[in-house]
Parts: sequence; structure tokens; C-alpha cells
Amino acid sequence: MRLVMWDVDHTLLAAGGVAQLAYAPAFTAVTGVAWQQMAFSAGRTDRDIAAETFAMHGIDDCEPHLDAFFTVFAAEFAARRELLATRGYVLPGVREVLTALSIRPHVVQTLVTGNIRPVALDKLAAFDLAGLVDFDIGGYGTDDIVRATLVRRSLERAAAKHSRVFDPAEVIVVGDTAHDVTAALANGVTAVAVATGGTSAEALAAAGAHVVLDDLSDVEAVVTLLGG
Repeated sequence: MRLVMWDVDHTLLAAGGVAQLAYAPAFTAVTGVAWQQMAFSAGRTDRDIAAETFAMHGIDDCEPHLDAFFTVFAAEFAARRELLATRGYVLPGVREVLTALSIRPHVVQTLVTGNIRPVALDKLAAFDLAGLVDFDIGGYGTDDIVRATLVRRSLERAAAKHSRVFDPAEVIVVGDTAHDVTAALANGVTAVAVATGGTSAEALAAAGAHVVLDDLSDVEAVVTLLGG
């Protein structure tokens, strides 16, 4: 079998800043603190982003707020989901690659993303991609601050659902940042990096990616690479 773990933002799609629009009202609703700014987010988990964002607003311990914040954030994002169609877009080759892999019986696709699960689901659903991945076995931004833990959680969930331990040689993490690469390497699985975000191909290679692609537009080659 082959287990492919996809990052979401700038790997599969661009969300057009909709998450940032939802973040501010959710933060103020839960904390009562006037909004200032959001921490840098690329490649990081939502728990990690929240911890820094709360600290930037003078709240050093965000843990008491997180459950409520993520619930309100998910609702605020869902209320703006229609904006994804006008502000966001699917990256080149993504729909075709996901579709081709979804009909290969030996391939399981899921997400390992810094997003919380409801937001990840809304992002993919907005572009009719949600049915192509298994959300139940993914790793999400609520799992941990450290992204490598998300890969491990996904491996555990996949093993439980499929009643088998996936060999590291069967597992591929696909992402656009050095965080995705290092998370894969920390778990001994293959890191495939795409230079479709803010990280250059050279930097992704320097981070240790086994394969670096400019994008996923060469559908046949990418399907062969990921699907075996």
C-alpha cells in the first residue's frame, strides 16, 4: 500500500487569506482583547500559531482559551467559506493528481496539515476535493505544536483503521515548507516538496527533501511518483 499525506495551504490550494479574516473576530470573541495581528503561519500548526498570537496580545498561557477559540474560529471560517471560491484557487495539477490517486486501490490519501480539521475540511470542500482524501486518519493543527507529531498521529490513525502498520517506505508527506520536510524526516518517511509556497526549491532541497517539484502540473509523473 501507499499512504500519501498532503499538506493543504500552498500545496493543494491557496485560501486567499480567508483564515486570517476569521481569526480576528474569533480571537476577540473568546478573549475580549482587541485584535492586533496574527503570528506568521506558513508551515506551522494552529496550536503553535495560536500560542504566539496570544502571547503577542499579552496572553502568555493560551491553553485555557484554545478549545473555545478553535470552536469559534471554525464557525467564523465556515461563515466565510463562500469567499474561498472568489479569493482562493486550486494549484496546478492538484485536482487531477488527487483524482487519479483516489482510484488506485493500493493508495490511501489523507491530510497532515497545520489547519484544525473543520477548517481543512471546509477548504477542500469549497473546491470539491474533500471526497478524495480520508479525513479520519489525518494529522491536524490541534494535535500538537510540533508538526512531526501530526505525521505520527496520522500514522497511528491509519494503522488503527487499516489494521496494519505502514512501513516507512510506503508513506509520503507532500508539502511546500521546510516544516513539512523535517516532519517527514523525523518520522523516517519520504518527503516530497513542492515549491508552490514561499519556500524556494533550493531551500526545500537543503532541508532534506527526497524529491523537490516546481509544482504538480506534470500529472502523469506526479501520480507515478506518489502512487508507485
